[in-house]
Amino acid sequence: MNIVFKPSEPADAEQIILAKADAFKEEVKLYGRGPTDKSPVEKEREFIENAQGNNFSYILLENGKKIGGVGVVDKGSGEFYLKHIYVALDYQNKGIGSRIMNFLDNQFPEAAIWTLETPYLSYRNHHFYEKHGFVKVGETEPGEDGFYLFLYRKIKKQ
Repeated sequence: MNIVFKPSEPADAEQIILAKADAFKEEVKLYGRGPTDKSPVEKEREFIENAQGNNFSYILLENGKKIGGVGVVDKGSGEFYLKHIYVALDYQNKGIGSRIMNFLDNQFPEAAIWTLETPYLSYRNHHFYEKHGFVKVGETEPGEDGFYLFLYRKIKKQ
């Protein structure tokens, strides 16, 4: 597979929303929440437009087709927050997530600490992040509907 990482542009926002909705279909069924094709495009566009600041957004292309993406926030002092990783359903379980993690390591060599949040029942996500060196460090408080997130951290070895 020839995958290219391209910085997202504001014009990509609508396609990103659709790609996230596809990638997270099962989670939306499970939790009754998450990215859908009705998610606000403007919010995604604002994140991309702040890419000149501390936000970084990339789309993944395979032969010109958008198949996924990643969003990162530079929190300063060597700490980075992994806002989202998504891969279209047809491309999952093909090593693309691992390629994303390698890309992030190369793209952000100054990252000493990575943090992220992932839903409590997303066992595949837990396994994936733990395989890539993340450790569960906490949980958010459950909401009224019982939904909560696991908090993960990865400290880069010096």
